[in-house]
Amino acid sequence: MKNDPSNAGNGRHESTPGEDQKRMSSNASSSADSVHQENEHMRQDNRLQHEKRDERGYIRVPTLFRVTLADSDTELSGHDVSLGGFSAQSERTFEPGERVSVSLILAAGTFDVIVPAQAECLEAVARESGSGYDVRFKFIEMDPQHRESLRQIIRSWLSGRSPDIEGQIAGEDSQTPRKRKAAGTTPARRPPKPVARYVLLFLAIGLLVLVGAATAYRNYILIEPSFAAVTAPRIDIRAPSAGVLGEHDFTAGDRVERDQLLTNVINRDLESDLILAEAAINYNDQLIDNLRGYLEENNQEISLANSARLDSGDTTTFETVSPAIAEARIEQFEEVRDFENSRIAALRGLQASNEIYSPCNCIVAWALSSAAGVYIDESEPIMTLIRTDEGDVMVEALVHMDDISRIQANQQAYVTLPNATQPIRAQVRNVALDIESQPRAGFPSWVRQQQNMASVLLFPEEPLPPESVGQPIDVRFSETQLLSLASEKIWQGVNSIIQSSHHLYDTTRDGINRYRSGTDDTNDEG
Repeated sequence: MKNDPSNAGNGRHESTPGEDQKRMSSNASSSADSVHQENEHMRQDNRLQHEKRDERGYIRVPTLFRVTLADSDTELSGHDVSLGGFSAQSERTFEPGERVSVSLILAAGTFDVIVPAQAECLEAVARESGSGYDVRFKFIEMDPQHRESLRQIIRSWLSGRSPDIEGQIAGEDSQTPRKRKAAGTTPARRPPKPVARYVLLFLAIGLLVLVGAATAYRNYILIEPSFAAVTAPRIDIRAPSAGVLGEHDFTAGDRVERDQLLTNVINRDLESDLILAEAAINYNDQLIDNLRGYLEENNQEISLANSARLDSGDTTTFETVSPAIAEARIEQFEEVRDFENSRIAALRGLQASNEIYSPCNCIVAWALSSAAGVYIDESEPIMTLIRTDEGDVMVEALVHMDDISRIQANQQAYVTLPNATQPIRAQVRNVALDIESQPRAGFPSWVRQQQNMASVLLFPEEPLPPESVGQPIDVRFSETQLLSLASEKIWQGVNSIIQSSHHLYDTTRDGINRYRSGTDDTNDEG
């Protein structure tokens, strides 16, 4: 069959209905036969008729691909392909009606898609420009999954973009038919007004105004002291005499019970005096026993020592006396012995006073270290104890003299501990101008040096923890109870939210740092 040269050069190209009409008019016999054969095959094979014509699945798509034959190593160069068949260039001729097993190798992105099928030769036309033949085949058998892959590749080419195997795996279809628009268009409905959004906005604005008002009232209306801290009665333990401080294990924060031994002072001079006094008693007792032994023997002459004390400084000599004089001297020795007994009792009393016991159930606020035998003088401070009984732990605040006239006894105040979420009510116990007359622990002495300040003691309605003694706190004196309570509640709520946010931020940052450090360690080990 002889075809038009332009038709033979382009192979089997049929991209538009206009081209088909021109080609049919130029070569009516060959084109009519080919279209008739293809349509006849489509009517016979149900598997090739499932796609609608308006989806353009059977339009020939010119592209470059390879065709391999199963019965030989021959490889053909493809011209165009459709769901009905394909055309290729071959070095040998094929007889019409000859059936072959082919594999189409199509490019899809960076992959090659192999589509195996059974094909039948329709015609083989010799090429005028060179050796070889232009052969047209039609598909007679193909697996459904391979047909679906070929359909998607053809539709990708028809849509104007290259086939992509990733898009096919994701279930993407390149040429999805568009849905027709409805004939009648309905006017767009106005979206409902976001009432909830406006309500939340007004609530947020009201909350900000409320917080601002509470903050301004708290900072500018309420009386704020210059400094305030939790305090308790202080008991100073001082050295009863000079000497070496005995060992003890007490540190700041330890609890002690009443009459518990705290420490002792080792006085070497007192111990020496006590030893000499005991030796003098033994000496006098021995002299008295010797004289009485001589008197019982009825001796006319008795040997007698000239002194009853060893520390008199005189050299001890003996003389011979009569029994009457010996009896008088025995009475003198007994008087000296009684004096030494009294002296020993006094020395032992002083020695016992060097042992220091706790006067109450207290907490150690400060203790002098006893390491390496510390020498202390008389009345030197050794420890500071804090009384923690009920009603002892209070709040002390320094108020300027300009504001002291606004503070009265039993006036309401609010105390806020560090990291607390709720304020604690307190009442003014007393106002004192002479601050030094009330020694309390937990208040630094350098703060008391201001002369224009008065000390105000506050008794909290809830007991404060003894561990908080010495902590600076926030105090506000109230003149209007309702407004003061509301402002304190709002302020503490906002402060609690801020502290929680900081804690959450610190926790998140620490977790990220630990994760990064763990990742770096793993990388270093790797």
